[in-house]
This record gives sequence, C-alpha cells and structure tokens, in this order.
Amino acid sequence: MKIKKNDKVKIICGKDKGKSGKVLKVAPKSKKISIDGLNLRVKHMRPRKQGEKGERIQFPAPMDISNVILVCPKCSKDTRIGYKVSKSENSKNNKFRVCKKCKEMI
Repeated sequence: MKIKKNDKVKIICGKDKGKSGKVLKVAPKSKKISIDGLNLRVKHMRPRKQGEKGERIQFPAPMDISNVILVCPKCSKDTRIGYKVSKSENSKNNKFRVCKKCKEMI
C-alpha cells in the first residue's frame, strides 16, 4: 500500500472533494483509510445508565484508497508515488517511496 499512517492526503472525489487531512488509520486488506476530520458520519448512541441522555457521535468513516491522492511533503503538490530500491554494502535492499513530480524521497 502506497499511503501510510500520518501521510497528508487530498480527497479527489466524494462529498469532501478538494479537502486535505492526515491519515489516521490504514486497512490494507480492505484497501480503506480514515482521514482526520473528513468523511464524517453520525452514530446515535443509546443512554447506558438511568437518567443519562442519548447522544450523537461524529467519527471519520473509512473511505476507499482510490479516492485520495498523496500530497508530497517536499513540494506540497498532489502526486503519485513510485518506489526506488537502493543497495547498501551489507547486501540489504532498502525500498523507499519517491514523489513522481519532484523525484524526492518521501
């Protein structure tokens, strides 16, 4: 999965189109992410104790990964992501993400 937790992303379709936020949670199997303060849903909670009132809770619902695009931290543009593999002297391969626009490591 190319988008990770704490990345800044921009929504490219849906009711919050054009807004950006920080990724809170990533679910790779279902290919969904949750974004802080965006794609909010309302959940009605029943009162638990006698005399307590019910309440409405807003929470960021998971959305499909294809509806967002990463915002590069270096050039601050919406960008696609590539990968680069560098070999170290210990014959260990290090794989890291690369911005397709500014060619900088993310």
